[in-house]
Amino acid sequence: MTPAPIPANDAERLRALRELLILDTPPEERFDHFVEFAASEFDVPIALICLVDSDRQWFKASVGLEACETSREVSFCGHTIVQRELFEVPDATRDPRFADNPLVAGAPFIRFYIGAPLTLACGATIGTLCLIDTRPRHLDALDRRILCTLRDLVVAELGAP
Repeated sequence: MTPAPIPANDAERLRALRELLILDTPPEERFDHFVEFAASEFDVPIALICLVDSDRQWFKASVGLEACETSREVSFCGHTIVQRELFEVPDATRDPRFADNPLVAGAPFIRFYIGAPLTLACGATIGTLCLIDTRPRHLDALDRRILCTLRDLVVAELGAP
């Protein structure tokens, strides 16, 4: 397993995340609607709004996952925040970065992952809107555009400057 990399601007990124005052807040219907729509629209069992903190990924909203956070080290979202584009893993069992990841080898048995980076106007990527499936797959161009539009709406809802 390849641990999630640390972005070069991690201190600034973490500062921007903390300034939102959203970490460890109760569930909010406005964010729950996004993941409920995403799970339905993309026919995936798991959809998350994931915020990547210094040592964990915390889920502001989730469908299909009981946990409210996981270690940043094993996170797929940690890999997503180091780039600006969608990060897609069609089959995690065939990807050397993830094949022996405990989230692949055990519950929730991730096979497919796609994360859309949540990048604030200041340039800091604080997390992802991500989709997870227990079967290998990929998104076509239209689905990728829809996911990016949904991601943009999540960023706007965060009220980010």
